[in-house]
Amino acid sequence: MAQIFPEFTVNDENLEEQKRKVLQQIKQNKEKIEKLLSIQNKTYENFVKPYQLMQVKLNLLFSPISHLNYVKNTPKTQEVYSSLLPVLTEYYTNLGQDERIYKAFTEIYKKEKDRLNQEQKKVLEDGIRDFELSGVNLSEYKRNKVKDINIRLSQLQNQFAQNLLDATDKYELIVEDFEDVREIPETDLEKAKTIKDGKTVYRFTLHQPSYIAFMTYCNNRQKREELYKAYVTRAPENEKILEEILSLRHEKANILGFKNYAELSLATKMAQSPQQVIDFLRELAKKSKSQAEKEYEELNRYAKKLGLEDDIQAYDFAYYSEKLKKEKFDVNDELYKPYFEKNRVIEGLFGFLNRLFKLDFEKINVPVWDPSVSVYQIYRKGKLLGRLYLDLEAREGKRDGAWMDEWITYHTDEKGNEIPPVAFIVANFSPSSEDSPSLLRPYDVETLFHEMGHALHHLLSQIKEPFVSGISGVEWDAVEFPSQFLEKFAYEPAVLKNFAFHYKTGEPLPEDMINRLKNSKNFLSALGMIRQIEFALFDMLIHLDKYTASDVQKILDKVREEVSVIKPPPYNKFQWSFSHIFAGGYAAGYYSYKWAEVLSADAYFMFVDNGLYNDELAESFYEEILTKGGSRPAMELFKNFAGREPDIDALLRLSGIKT
Repeated sequence: MAQIFPEFTVNDENLEEQKRKVLQQIKQNKEKIEKLLSIQNKTYENFVKPYQLMQVKLNLLFSPISHLNYVKNTPKTQEVYSSLLPVLTEYYTNLGQDERIYKAFTEIYKKEKDRLNQEQKKVLEDGIRDFELSGVNLSEYKRNKVKDINIRLSQLQNQFAQNLLDATDKYELIVEDFEDVREIPETDLEKAKTIKDGKTVYRFTLHQPSYIAFMTYCNNRQKREELYKAYVTRAPENEKILEEILSLRHEKANILGFKNYAELSLATKMAQSPQQVIDFLRELAKKSKSQAEKEYEELNRYAKKLGLEDDIQAYDFAYYSEKLKKEKFDVNDELYKPYFEKNRVIEGLFGFLNRLFKLDFEKINVPVWDPSVSVYQIYRKGKLLGRLYLDLEAREGKRDGAWMDEWITYHTDEKGNEIPPVAFIVANFSPSSEDSPSLLRPYDVETLFHEMGHALHHLLSQIKEPFVSGISGVEWDAVEFPSQFLEKFAYEPAVLKNFAFHYKTGEPLPEDMINRLKNSKNFLSALGMIRQIEFALFDMLIHLDKYTASDVQKILDKVREEVSVIKPPPYNKFQWSFSHIFAGGYAAGYYSYKWAEVLSADAYFMFVDNGLYNDELAESFYEEILTKGGSRPAMELFKNFAGREPDIDALLRLSGIKT
């Protein structure tokens, strides 16, 4: 394998130069396409392979700009990223609508179908389908209309995300009375402490570590609601944006021959129809709701015992649930955080992956965009597989949440050389300071395992065609399968013993604390299930027709009435910050988390029931799931691994939901 990796050297100073390279690559790609189209006898090797490789080169140049805009957002990154979006969208839309390329793909497929290997056939099959979904067979007027819609959608989705980031960055809640924050853990309180007018006050923001700490431990209900209200009413300007996004998606779906955007979205997924998804979600809700109601009743009884006069509201949930969890299981995030020091957790995760999949990780020193970022090379049996960047600590100018992004996908080049993959894992864990390292909550550990599952799916691919390597070509409702599978090991006692050591004393996490954490895993799990179903059902329903912002609110209210147990206050405008569907890839696809969790829960229990470190099972998962990328349908790969269809009851078993 060629062991040459690109270095991440893009920053505010050279963004314009990087933009110039992107534009130059687009120009070169257009010229190359014309040359490829002039070939008389087109084959997979002389046409499809170089067509893929030119897109790889473009992504290699654009990804650092996109990545920087998310992790170190500045006016300059916004400007450059926003200026490139319409250019790239137009470029890709033009490709997707080019009848000549479509004709070449279809002719090569007919001519070489019996000679091509499975991954090459999948590239052509996916490509032909995507050309048709891009409107290649439409009239010129309709093709241009789709192109215009795509460009506008890319701009709107970017603006939605930017509005959300700006709103998150600019808000602060200043608390002057120590009595209001006396229950907040010392490490979080120290980070919040600041001086105003010569007096010590406490500053809290809408960034996740700060927001979560406040909502979980602030004993002043009025202040909790104040911060909660700021959080759920962020970016009101997104109301008009989401309305236009929904309108354009519906219009695009109609032009392409679909009844609605939900149908268009599912054309590339495992699920067969919107109704199938809605039925799946409602069946899950039906099986979960009675237990969720019992959990809510128990939480209410407990809160009233502590003096709460009315029922628990959305802004009370984290506060009282943390107290009840502590009382029932003696589990308190603050007791665990000293045992989950970020770097030790990373080492422990790597140790677990070494034992499970025989992977080795070597820390290296290369250019990064922030001093807190660490970089690793990944090996298996002495062979270099790829490179991984970890950017895990929260900071200003960084988009909330956690995600994995790919920079380079494993593939072979024109000469047959193997090109190793590169991935980024980004999170927003509590930042380190001069006085304290970054300490993780148990949920943060789970999040890191989850994103590592995505990274492994990308980095361990052995598929030579980039369009179906790693997570490329994987149905969207299966893409969460490896990530959810891996996260389920985060609370396993045998795994925790790899890394749960007190950062000051070096003492291992006591056995009883491990058991309590494991036992608490399904605490209020039915309420958690219902919450995810609420989001997923809302997402699918608003994509069934052309809806206004007012309609969207009504649909959300109806969904909450149908499935929610803890009803949010009327001012909650969750839709304004639902970036997964309005600025990410989950539109009419948020159900994927639960759909894929059926696969992941089933696979996880195969390991639990047959031995955690079962070499035969692990090798099968590695070979059939992690190395095959999108070269085959996900259901086929699952059945190759499990030897059977997935079992939906595994998801209920995982959540401790009894039906």
